[in-house]
Amino acid sequence: MGSPNTGGKDDSGAADGGGSSSDGVPDSNTSLFSEGERVLAYHGPRIYEAKVQKAEFRKKEWRYFVHYLGWNKNWDEWVGVDRLLKHIDENIEKQKALEKKQGAEKNPKSGRSVQTKTKGPTDAKPDKEDAKTNVAKGKKRKSDSGVEKEGVSIEKMLKIPIPSTLRKQLVDDWEFVNQQDKLVKLPRSPNVDEILKKYLEYRSKKDGVMTDSIAEILNGLRCYFDKALPLMLLYKKERQQYREAVNDDISPSTIYGAEHLLRLFVKFPELLVYVNIEEETLTRLQQKLLDFLKFLQKNHSTFFLSVYSGSKGTEGTGKGKDG
Repeated sequence: MGSPNTGGKDDSGAADGGGSSSDGVPDSNTSLFSEGERVLAYHGPRIYEAKVQKAEFRKKEWRYFVHYLGWNKNWDEWVGVDRLLKHIDENIEKQKALEKKQGAEKNPKSGRSVQTKTKGPTDAKPDKEDAKTNVAKGKKRKSDSGVEKEGVSIEKMLKIPIPSTLRKQLVDDWEFVNQQDKLVKLPRSPNVDEILKKYLEYRSKKDGVMTDSIAEILNGLRCYFDKALPLMLLYKKERQQYREAVNDDISPSTIYGAEHLLRLFVKFPELLVYVNIEEETLTRLQQKLLDFLKFLQKNHSTFFLSVYSGSKGTEGTGKGKDG
């Protein structure tokens, strides 16, 4: 994924996959991080404070189950050693530098996001979020503190667990654009409109009937995407491409594809937190959106690019032969 390594004198512990004894049985004492340890964790374009809750030796490498401090437990996830940093002054300064840089670019965690994490740690992220969709979350919440007490229950309901494959997609997406200066080739095929239609067909066949509620939600997704894309789903480096590709007579949903649609899911918590919707309706909406994400994950190789093109976004290669 290109995430920075933990660096420093601790690198030797990671070089051999966390260490194991000569008979192949892992030695817990060689783990770079311990359970209960406070650490810094990469999530998308940012670094968040986290706590190691579990440490396990899997497939010849150490894996750590982390909780992002200040974030909903929905953002908890397993990460490799390359995503973690020791909680020391040097790395805290690195975290602050990244925060400053992200603030200047005004972009997933990010999630977290995304998310974005939206994780939100999403930008998105972990939902996270920036337009990284903020795939990562963290201290960023301070700016939301004014509404958090009032809307915390609603925001929790709006948390949409993003499948691990798609969380990695958000991270790769951010790195392609912001670190490698690559762009998604436009127009995309399938585009957002076509993906939504494919999902409607999929649900109709599975349920044996085309329900108005699904169609209504998909129309809403399309409208949200078209409105949100230029405002919060683009990275700074993508704006010129947007101006060249979209005009008043063209809807972004007919030009952009799954890569940018996924970023929208990291942003949903902040987009819908002020919408007056009954709790029962929100729960159903959350379930339907999660089902749509599973559909994206199932068709990942067809819907998403594995390689982005040069800065002009004139060339690109799909992951699968149908992409």
